[in-house]
Amino acid sequence: MFPHIEYLEWMQGRPDVAMYDLGSTDLRGVAEERPSTIPPALEGRDDPPVGATLEMQIASEYGVDPEQVLVTAGASHANFLATATALDADPESERDDDEHLRALVEKPGYEPHRRTPAAFDAAVDRFIREDDYRLEPERVEKALTSETALVTVTNRHNPTGRLAERETLEAVAERAREYGARLLVDEVYAPFVTDEQATGGALGGPTAAGIEGVAVTGSLTKFLGLGDLRVGWLVADADFVDRAREVSHHVPAVSDVSRAYGMRAFHHLDDIVADQRAMLEENTALLAEFVEERDDLTGFVAPGSTYAFLHPTERDAESLQEDAWENGLLLAPGRFFDDESAIRVSLGRAPPDMAVALRALGELLDAPDSSNT
Repeated sequence: MFPHIEYLEWMQGRPDVAMYDLGSTDLRGVAEERPSTIPPALEGRDDPPVGATLEMQIASEYGVDPEQVLVTAGASHANFLATATALDADPESERDDDEHLRALVEKPGYEPHRRTPAAFDAAVDRFIREDDYRLEPERVEKALTSETALVTVTNRHNPTGRLAERETLEAVAERAREYGARLLVDEVYAPFVTDEQATGGALGGPTAAGIEGVAVTGSLTKFLGLGDLRVGWLVADADFVDRAREVSHHVPAVSDVSRAYGMRAFHHLDDIVADQRAMLEENTALLAEFVEERDDLTGFVAPGSTYAFLHPTERDAESLQEDAWENGLLLAPGRFFDDESAIRVSLGRAPPDMAVALRALGELLDAPDSSNT
C-alpha cells in the first residue's frame, strides 16, 4: 500500500558519517556526534509561563487561532496527515463515491510529495516549474482536473530554493478551489530569508497560512536546526485540522518531552532566529560565490537560500555524486528530485566547515570523470 521512498532511505545515516556534508539542509551549525539530551540552542534557557501551549505559540506565529494548529512529529508527519486528510472521504464533499481522486504535484519536486498520495490510491499528476523554477498559477490551472483533490507545492521550492510570494500562493489556491481541491504548501524552507527579505510572517518568511482552502506545514528542523525534537505542525482551517487530528490517531504522535522543548524554542524564538539567520547569510554568500566562480556548473542560488539545484557541465552528475561519497562528501542526487543530470548542494553546517566542503567539491569537479575511465 505504501510506496518505497528511495530518498529517505538513501539519506538515512549518511550525514552522521560524511566527512563533508553538502547534503543536509537543516541549519544545525556544528554537527554533533550524537543527539543531545537537551539541544545546545535551548540549554540554560527558561521555559514559558505555565498555561502556554505549543499550539498557542505556533498559532501566534502564524496569526491564526490555536484550533487551526495540529502539532505533529515533524514536517514529514504533517505532510502525511495533510495528504491523507485531503484524499480521505469527506462526508460534505460533492464528489461521487466512486470518483478516483488525483493529486497534482510540482516538478521537479521532493520525492515523498509525489509518492505518498499513492498510499491512498490516488493517481499523481505533475505540473512543470519552468522559467528558473518559478511557481506559475497558470501552469497549475492547466494541469487541474475535476478529480484533483490535492495540489502540493514547496516554498521555498525544494530542490531549487526559489521563493514564491503570498500573492502567487493566493492565485494558486484560488485555481485549486475552483476545482474543489486543497492546496498544501510545505513551508519548511520558507523561513530561509535574509534580514532584508524577512516579512514578519511565520519565522520571518512568507506563509500561505490563512488563505482559504490552504494547509501549510512546517517544523523546528530545517531553519531552527532542532531536528532531534521531531516537532512539526499543520496549519489550516479548523474543520480540516479536526479531520487531520482524527487521522493522526492512527499513527504515533510527538512526545511530551519534545513538546516541552519546542515550547522553550518558541519562547526564545527571537534570539534563536537571529543566530540562525546570521549563519544562513554566511552560508548563502559562500554558496553563491562558489557557483559564480565555477564555469562547469549551471544553475542559480536564490537570494537567501542555502541550497541550490545545480547541473555539472563537465561531469556526469550521478558519477560525481558517487565519487563524492567515496571521498566522504555528501551530495543529494538529482534523481530524487526528478532530474538525474543535477545535484542538490546544501550548506547547513557551520560556515568554516562549509567552506572546506565546497573546496572538496571543487576538487572533485576538477578531477576526471570516473565514468569515462
